[in-house]
Amino acid sequence: MPEPEPPKDEGAIAPTGAGGSMDLATSDGAGLEGLDQGEAKGHGKGPDEKPRSLWSDAWRDLRRNPVFIISGLVIVFLVIIAIWPQLIASGNPLSCDLAKAQEGSQPGHPFGFTAQGCDVYTRTVYGARASVTVGVCSTLGVAIVGTVLGGLAGFFGGFWDAILSRVTDIFFGIPVVLGGLVLLSVVTSSTVWPVIGFMVLLGWPQISRIARGSVITIKQNDFVQAARALGASNSRMMLRHVLPNAVAPVIVVATIALGTYIALEATLSYLGVGLKPPSVSWGIDISDASKFIRNAPHMLLWPAGALAVTVLAFIMLGDAVRDALDPKLR
Repeated sequence: MPEPEPPKDEGAIAPTGAGGSMDLATSDGAGLEGLDQGEAKGHGKGPDEKPRSLWSDAWRDLRRNPVFIISGLVIVFLVIIAIWPQLIASGNPLSCDLAKAQEGSQPGHPFGFTAQGCDVYTRTVYGARASVTVGVCSTLGVAIVGTVLGGLAGFFGGFWDAILSRVTDIFFGIPVVLGGLVLLSVVTSSTVWPVIGFMVLLGWPQISRIARGSVITIKQNDFVQAARALGASNSRMMLRHVLPNAVAPVIVVATIALGTYIALEATLSYLGVGLKPPSVSWGIDISDASKFIRNAPHMLLWPAGALAVTVLAFIMLGDAVRDALDPKLR
């Protein structure tokens, strides 16, 4: 009886599922192993590498966008002088000298004086505090109220969704400036809170409608339906799955609206129903200077220029955020 042949190298021949054989030499196996190790070290995209999220991609795009960088630097500067105006203005915005009324630029007073003899430079610097406070607080209030109401209506639907839709239609029919003239004319407080409350009252419907539409779109996705099938509660689905994916449009609209609220505060203060003296506001200074625009244009140009730069910076920031978070532009 013939002796059996010695077995061949097991690493050289490997059976296949089709009944044939596949040549898998030891050197080839080592090469594949080395390739996997090289991918894991960063030479390629390994299987364990996590894909970047929408927020990480957006932040990477924003860091490369010069519009975002410039507008961000301007906004950071405005926030700093709003919190600590004494860093660049050592005077008192309420200290006036009638002997210097409507005078132009002088040493130590580069922007000249107002009709009451107040330093225009100091008042322009201190006016940033009211504008930034109104813009930021109004935006936060509008975003929170609108997102909560719109998100709940879009997620649950039914009767409450219909009620919210009709309420938002009513608020959309109220002119903002006219509503401010009516509601704020009876307020005697000179603080920023009545103005902030008015803006939140008339500003939340826009954010609410955007949040509602975004939530309706997100809750129809497969990952939300899978979470529902696995028994996740409504609160868990809202907080863990729906809200993080639906909040991007709200952030974009709120960022752009922040500049609009600053301009609206200046408009209401110009009309005499917003902030009132002794508060320092760009709108108040523009209103007072409009009567002397021919004799002393510097009284109007500096606060109006500061207002325009601030509004433009926030609108540019909102545009940059919108481009970074819009998946259609990728």
